Amino acid sequence: MMIEIGQVEAIFRYPVKSMGGERLEAANLGWHGLEGDRRLALRRIEDRSGFPWLTATKLPELLLFRPQRREDGDQGNIPTHIRMPDGRGTPVFGQELAAEVGRRYGAPVEMMQLRHGVFDDASISVIAADTGARDRTPRGDELGRATISPERRG
Repeated sequence: MMIEIGQVEAIFRYPVKSMGGERLEAANLGWHGLEGDRRLALRRIEDRSGFPWLTATKLPELLLFRPQRREDGDQGNIPTHIRMPDGRGTPVFGQELAAEVGRRYGAPVEMMQLRHGVFDDASISVIAADTGARDRTPRGDELGRATISPERRG
C-alpha cells in the first residue's frame, strides 16, 4: 500500500557549487542526487586543505553568478556559460570567468568538473512543510506551516 507523504512544490538544481540555481520542471534522481547538480566547482588553486572548493561562505558574491546553457552549446546537464553579475556571459571553463572570480576572491581559482559525484557531502535535501511543527519552532505564517525558500547557502 502506497501512502502519499507530500507533494513536490519546486525542484532547484545548482550546477556550480555556490552559484545561482535553476528551477526545473523535472529531474532525474540518482545515487549522487539530482542529475547535473553540483558537478562543477571553483577550486582555490593555492589551497592545500582537504576542502579546496570556493564557496559562498568565502565569497558571497558567487551567488550572483548564474550558470546558463546556450542554445548553440551542449544541451546536457552541465552549463555552457556563466552570466556574471555585470550581465556579461562567459564560457564556464574560460579564463575570463576564472580571472573575474579570482580577482573578487583575491587568489587564483579554476573550474573543476566531476562526472560522477558532487562537490558536497550531502546529495539532496527534502524539507517537509511540517518541519516547523515538528521542531516546535514557528516558521512562516503560523506554527506548523513552514515557508520554504529555494535559496541555497554555502
